[in-house]
This record gives sequence, structure tokens and C-alpha cells, in this order.
Amino acid sequence: MTVAAVVVAGGSGLRAGGEKPKQYQLIGGRPVIWWTLKAFLEHPGVSHVQAVIGEGHDEMFAESSLGLKLPPPVTGGNTRQESCRIGIECLASQKPSKVLIHDAARPFVSQDLISHVIAWLDRFPAVVPGMPVAETLKLAPGGIVSRTVERSGMWTAQTPQGFVYDQILAAHRKAKAEATANLTDDASVAETAGIAVSMIPGRLENRKLTTAEDITLADRDLNQRLFDQLPDVRTGQGIDIHPFEPGDGVTLCGVKIPYEMKLKGHSDADAAMHALTDAILGSIGEGDIGTHFPPSDPQWKGAPSRIFLEKAVALVEERGGRISNVDVTILAEQPKIAPHLSVMKEVLAPLLHVGPDRIAIKATTMERLGAIGRREGILASAIATVRLP
Repeated sequence: MTVAAVVVAGGSGLRAGGEKPKQYQLIGGRPVIWWTLKAFLEHPGVSHVQAVIGEGHDEMFAESSLGLKLPPPVTGGNTRQESCRIGIECLASQKPSKVLIHDAARPFVSQDLISHVIAWLDRFPAVVPGMPVAETLKLAPGGIVSRTVERSGMWTAQTPQGFVYDQILAAHRKAKAEATANLTDDASVAETAGIAVSMIPGRLENRKLTTAEDITLADRDLNQRLFDQLPDVRTGQGIDIHPFEPGDGVTLCGVKIPYEMKLKGHSDADAAMHALTDAILGSIGEGDIGTHFPPSDPQWKGAPSRIFLEKAVALVEERGGRISNVDVTILAEQPKIAPHLSVMKEVLAPLLHVGPDRIAIKATTMERLGAIGRREGILASAIATVRLP
């Protein structure tokens, strides 16, 4: 049992303004019709998607459907009813059992709604999604209210409207033969032919774009949706500096390097690991080392800085995140750091729960400028990128 979809895009869309018909205007960086066609092409239950376009729209359609695997479009008629019939007629060689007819100007149709329409066609020959009317209805010819209309049982109709293919094809042919015109949707064609039409709940987001404001709001909403689908990637920066004092070596990235001095600090004064810890904490808005391990607390006196780094990594992972990569730069005249860089990466990798290829550690001098250039201490900076769900 095959299902085909006809996407009707023959209108001029004048109410939306702009240089192009509304179905070719951009939302979320793509034409409206691109999003609509994509929705049906991606649905596993739809085997064929046919676009019906307006006369002279061939070039706009070609530009607006780039990257989509579609058969050539067919040109519609002067009315929506005629365009739909032409689209349905051109499916005859496909011999689908069901057909979905959808407005190109409804780009937010969901996979779920498409599935529901297809499923309900196993029970009814015609299925229309819609929304029960919630507002009070007024009949006001000429802008003057003549009466209030009972809204009980009233629905607004959406698309895709689904039909048993042979029945809606016959209904459209009958309407053409009898010159029954001005039917505004395919359900009306089915009703006129005596086909039972079932209403099912539609979706609020499956709105039809009609005005310039609709296009603007759709663009905003779609951009937000696309942004929300992006991975939550965050970056933090950390800087730390420690002065020298007499000693027998400095500890950087957890590696002790023999030297005639050591770095002065409350903990082990690992400036590089401190900078990296601050960068990770900063990426998730968790302050800095001093927030979690205040120097006024004696328990951190002489503590190994790996404790601080492990805490920062744990805070990321508690949020369901992970470290993506880190980049550490150490600025020092002495001692020579380059010979120890590979060992530093080996120390950091298991602490960060990443491979060594996601860790960059570099060392440079200050060309004898400033306090670092005068060999008064060591400065380290770090950038950390984390990925959160």
C-alpha cells in the first residue's frame, strides 16, 4: 500500500508581501517550500512527493528545492482546486493507494501528524486534521455583526488532508465535469461527491503562513528551533600566575620539573592546572577555584591540584556533559618546559576523560619582558571547551 503526497505551491501569496510568493520566501535560511517538501520526503510512510507550482515559477522552484530528490514539478491551474486536481492526476502512473494533499505554506507539519493522517485512512476514505474552534464566532457581513454563530462542533481545517486515491481522483474529475468551482479545500471536493470526511486533531504549530507577519514569526520560531537543536557547546578561559620561591622544582600539569626554585602558593601552586580548572569552571558558570577551594581553608594547604581539576570535570559530567578539548599555554623563562609536554598530556588525559589528541599544551617565553621575563614566576592560561546535552 503506497502513499503519495501532493504539495500545492501554485499561489501568488500576495498578502505576504515581498518580492517573491510566500512559499519561496526564506525562513530559517531556507525557502518555506523547502521545509515543507523536506517534511514529506523524510517521512518513511510517503513513497512519492509531487510539487504543483504556479505558472512561471519554474526557476524559483528549482532554486528553492536544491538538494531535495524530487520528480519534476507540474504546473497548476488558475485556482487551488484546479491545481490540486492536476497534481492528483499526475500521480496516476504511480497508482498510490492513498494521497496526502498539503499546502506549501504550512512548513511546520510534523512527522507525527503525517503518520496520524495516513493511519486514519485505514478507517475512513477522507481524513482532515483541524482544530476545534475555541473563539466566539460572529457573522458580520460588511463588518456589522448580524448574529453569533454556535461554535459547538466547528473546526478549522488544516492540511495534509488524506484520501483514498481513487476516490478523491474521481471526486475531482466529477467536480470538473459538473463545473463545481470555488471549493477551497480537497475535503470540500470530497464532501460534494458524497465521500465521508473524518476530522482528527491537528497541531497548533501547523499553521498556514499568509501574511508578512506570519513569515517574520515563522522565521524567528524556526531559527530558535534550529538553535535549540544545536549541541550546547561552551567555552571557558582561565589564567593563573604564581611567583617563585626557593625550592627544588615546579609542578605544572601534575608533572614535577626539577629546578632551583618552586612556585609559591597555598596548594601545590600548579599554575597550569589552576588555569585549566578555572577554564572548565568558567565554561559552566561555576566561578573559579577560590569559590570551591578557598585559600583560607587549611585543608587545601599543599593539596595536589588534581583534586581541583577532578572537581571541575565532575561538575561538567553531573550536567551530562563532557570535555571536548582543552588548550593550555605556559609562559616561563625557566625551567625548560618543552621536554615535559608529552608527559603532561598523559597526566591530564585520564583526569579530563579525553584522549591526548584533545589536549594541547604549549610553552613560550616572554622574551625577558615583565615579571615573567625577569624570572620572577610562571603564568599559565587555558581555554576549555565542553559539550552539554
